[in-house]
Amino acid sequence: MRLKAIFFTNSPPAFVYRVYSAAVREQLAREITLAPDVVSRDMLGRLDLRDVEVLFSTWGMPALNEAEIEAHFPSLRSIFYAAGSVQGFARPFLRRGVRVFSAWGANAVPVAEFTVAQILLANKGFFPSEGMMKAAGRPAARHCAEAFPGNFGARVGLIGCGMIGSLVAQMLRSYRLEVLACDPYLSDARAGELGVTRCSLEGLFAGCQTISNHLADNEQTRGMLHYGLFRLMRPNAVFINTGRGAQVVEADLIRALKEAPGRTALLDVTHPEPPAPGSELYALPNVILTPHIAGSMGEEVARMGEFMANEFAALLHGRATRYEVTMDMLETMA
Repeated sequence: MRLKAIFFTNSPPAFVYRVYSAAVREQLAREITLAPDVVSRDMLGRLDLRDVEVLFSTWGMPALNEAEIEAHFPSLRSIFYAAGSVQGFARPFLRRGVRVFSAWGANAVPVAEFTVAQILLANKGFFPSEGMMKAAGRPAARHCAEAFPGNFGARVGLIGCGMIGSLVAQMLRSYRLEVLACDPYLSDARAGELGVTRCSLEGLFAGCQTISNHLADNEQTRGMLHYGLFRLMRPNAVFINTGRGAQVVEADLIRALKEAPGRTALLDVTHPEPPAPGSELYALPNVILTPHIAGSMGEEVARMGEFMANEFAALLHGRATRYEVTMDMLETMA
C-alpha cells in the first residue's frame, strides 16, 4: 500500500507550492498518496490524520508536544522539512521515534554565497569607502579603500565550520586567501580538506581582516561573542554575522565599533530581530543591517523542496540519506 502524506505547515499554501514546485509535487505523487491541500495547526481537530505516515513541511512548521503527536499522528514515520533549523519542533517527534530530515544543506548554499560575496567586498574596503565616496568625495574614499588588503593573501576568519562554515571555506579556496577557523569539533584532517588553519577564537579576532560567524545556535554559544573578542579586532576589520544574533553581545559590539570607527559590522541577523527601537545599530555609520536575507529567498526556496523530495526518494528506495537529524546533532547544529 502507498504511504499517505500531507503538507503540514502554518505557511500560506501559495508559499508552500513555491517551496515544493509543481515538478516536485508531481515527483512525490508518483511515489505516495499526497493530499493536495496544506494542513495547518488550527485544522488538526477537524481532520482525521491518523493514517498519515509522512509530513512534508517548510517554514511555519507547528511545534507539537508528544501528546498532540500521539493524538493526531499516531502512524507518523518521518518528517521532511524544506527549510533550515529544526530546533523549534524536532525533539518531541524524535522522542517518539519519528525520523526528521532537514534541507539545511540546501539552505546553506545561499548563505555561503552571500557570505563569500561579503567577504570579498569587505577585503576590498567596499563598505566604508562606499559611504565615504558620498560623504567626503573620491580622494577620501580612495584613501580609505587603499588601507584594505584586497583578496590576495588576506586573512579571513571563520567562527564555526559546520555545514555553512565548511561550504564558505570550500568556496573561498578559489581565491588566494589565508583562512583561519575556530571550531572545537574541527579535526586536523577535516581542516586540511577544507584548506583552513585551526585557530583560537582570540587569535582569529586579533589576526583576521574579515571575520564571519557561523556558530550553531544553542545555549553554549549565546553571548559567546563579547567585548573581550571584539576589542581585539584590527582598526579596520570587518565582522560579518549571518549566524544568529543571540551569539553576539550587542552592547559589546557597539562599544568596539565606537572605539574604532574604522571597523565595520555587517549584520544580517540580530537579537532581537530586528534590533530594538532606539538601538545604536541603526545609527552607527559603520554598521550595515540587512533583513535576514542570507538564506533561501525568491526562487531559491525551490531548492529546499527539491532536496527533501530527493531525500524522501532515497529513504523510500533504501538508498543512503544525507540530511537526517538526530537528537545528538541538535546539541551542536544551528
